[in-house]
Amino acid sequence: MKLLHIMAIVFQYQKRIADILLEEKLEAMGAVLIEGPKACGKTTTAEQQAKSILYMDDPASLQQNLLLAETHISRLLQGDTPRLIDEWQIAPQIWDAVRFEADHRKEDGLYILTGSAVPADKSKILHTGTGRFAWLTMRPMTLWESGESSGQVSLRKLFSGDGKIDGENILKMEDVAYAICRGGWPKSLNKSNPRAALRQVKEYLEAICRSDISRVDGVARDENRARRLMRSYARLQGAMANIPTIVEDLKTNEPNYLSDETVIAYINALKKIFVIEDMPAWNPNLRSKTAIRTSETRYFVDPSIAVAALGLGPNDLINDLETMGLFFETLCVRDLRVYADANDGQVFHYRDKSGLECDAVVHLRNGNYGIIEIKLGGETRIEEGAKNLIALSQKIDTTKMKAPSFKMVLTAIGQYAYHRPDGVIVVPVGCLKD
Repeated sequence: MKLLHIMAIVFQYQKRIADILLEEKLEAMGAVLIEGPKACGKTTTAEQQAKSILYMDDPASLQQNLLLAETHISRLLQGDTPRLIDEWQIAPQIWDAVRFEADHRKEDGLYILTGSAVPADKSKILHTGTGRFAWLTMRPMTLWESGESSGQVSLRKLFSGDGKIDGENILKMEDVAYAICRGGWPKSLNKSNPRAALRQVKEYLEAICRSDISRVDGVARDENRARRLMRSYARLQGAMANIPTIVEDLKTNEPNYLSDETVIAYINALKKIFVIEDMPAWNPNLRSKTAIRTSETRYFVDPSIAVAALGLGPNDLINDLETMGLFFETLCVRDLRVYADANDGQVFHYRDKSGLECDAVVHLRNGNYGIIEIKLGGETRIEEGAKNLIALSQKIDTTKMKAPSFKMVLTAIGQYAYHRPDGVIVVPVGCLKD
């Protein structure tokens, strides 16, 4: 615990990946929309580059801001640029006003919009923003951003063909269990007391169930049902569970009739506030006509939400490594998504009807990709992951697409990153960065 606190202090002086991406996007586009869950650092990131700021949800000026949005919206846009409009979705018409300004002023870096929810009233948004807006999705912090990863193995270098793998990991199983439960929330990372750090996500979960899931679109939803759904989703982390499966899981403790439509509505509300971020399936060119399963894999945006929903703590994970493995996968997916964004890529999963699967595929826009299996560690698990990766790579038709840039087993523990004789690399997550 002490080690993690020391690293948390270091994080305050380290630039986040989103800071760099925001700077790049402001140079290229008239406005940048930053989206993501509450408390992940969107406003702080935007404030650091803004020259003027409008806090739409400031209680002292909220009603005035809403009135101006209806009657004199251009007044809200006045100020030095880049101008930050925080929680813009409170007045959705701001979108079109910003788009109009960016279009007619023909300048870049004019506005930054931040929001922790998709607007409830999309009817007030007339235009897509294509050509004027850039989008930036922020998530809770990665282990590299929080100072817990040494960053000695770079995803960017792996894609560039740098074959050298050399990294040392200092994280133990207890450290990883704590990082899973604490999550990547900036406020938690600044807490010297581990109990206080773990408390942050519990209160975050309460806010989701009590108010946020209803407030996002003004539809009253049952907070107890929301809690049950969150617990079900937690149990299904990393699984390609369809809606009937989730409904069936909920029925055990559901006092009333529950339809697929109701569950879909709750899930969509959680997606609108960026609590849930499911992973799409990867569809490569294969040598054979193997059917690929296309269902999305269920994930929370941060593993701490899942363990909080189930009422678990670090010791519970250490005492049940199989369960810990599921939530470790969510932590790795969170980090890989941020690192992929930094490299202009996305993260997918793969599974075919034969049962062959791959936990994560980082696919860049230029066509390069890497395939990754996620394991807690241990020779048996690493060997299993390596065999899966080799089997998948042999199925890919390299006459129609590139061969993978790398095949990686991403682990929780292990002192070093290294190359195996079969070409698979083994990398502890405590060595990885963008």
